[in-house]
Amino acid sequence: MTEPTGSASEPRERVIDLGVEVAGSPEEVWEAIATGPGITSWYVPSTVEERLGGAITNQFGEGPEMTVPGRVTAWEPPHRVRFEGADEQAPGLAFEWLVEARDQSSCVVRLVNSGFVEGTPWDDQYDGMAEGWQLFLTNLQLHRAHFPGRTGLPMLPMGVWPGPEQQAWATLAAALGLPEILRIGDRVDVPDGVTPALAGTVVRDVPGRVALLLDRPAAGTAFLSCEAMGEQCGVSVWQYLYGDDVADLIRRDEPRWNAWLQQHGAIA
Repeated sequence: MTEPTGSASEPRERVIDLGVEVAGSPEEVWEAIATGPGITSWYVPSTVEERLGGAITNQFGEGPEMTVPGRVTAWEPPHRVRFEGADEQAPGLAFEWLVEARDQSSCVVRLVNSGFVEGTPWDDQYDGMAEGWQLFLTNLQLHRAHFPGRTGLPMLPMGVWPGPEQQAWATLAAALGLPEILRIGDRVDVPDGVTPALAGTVVRDVPGRVALLLDRPAAGTAFLSCEAMGEQCGVSVWQYLYGDDVADLIRRDEPRWNAWLQQHGAIA
């Protein structure tokens, strides 16, 4: 991440600058970061008009207020794309993606997320997005490593629980019948019952933000995450699923997950 910039008389900008190695050629990686189906497979449901000046949307939940519009302000396939806010007078955050071939089988993907201003409340948003992008970049790696040439669909249940992250994580782990500390290689197996079935192997073990490579309810990835929201905590069991019937599976299971998260938020 870069240091803040700006003069002493005006707020300084902060920039999130992250890089990750991803399997595939520049053209294959471009499909994952610059097209609607590709972005949807590891981030949130998205649409992209694949041209300079084209529209982009990211859908973070149900309802029009959860759909974030933007526009394509740089389009240089397969090496550079930049997305900004749709309003030219107040563009807000910008997201620039840079792809550089490392060898014949992998690329370095760099994300430069700009538009933050130093100070409250921007600092909290900056920290939250920096942590969130670490998870999503992990998911991009998993998408390209384990599901090349395929597109997935996300299931994004989330609840708001009282208390700090550590307390929420302990409650989530206990409710799912999991140890509070999970390590890479550990097996997670939540049988169908109070929650829909969830089974896979831990591939990222940052406390409060665990990533899984799934084999149930379908092949895919999942993130068990607790994110501070003031005096509350956002608790997520996000899943990215691959297969011909996953749209029906998501329609069936997402309401159950949301109901379970809301119920535990009320009693946590």
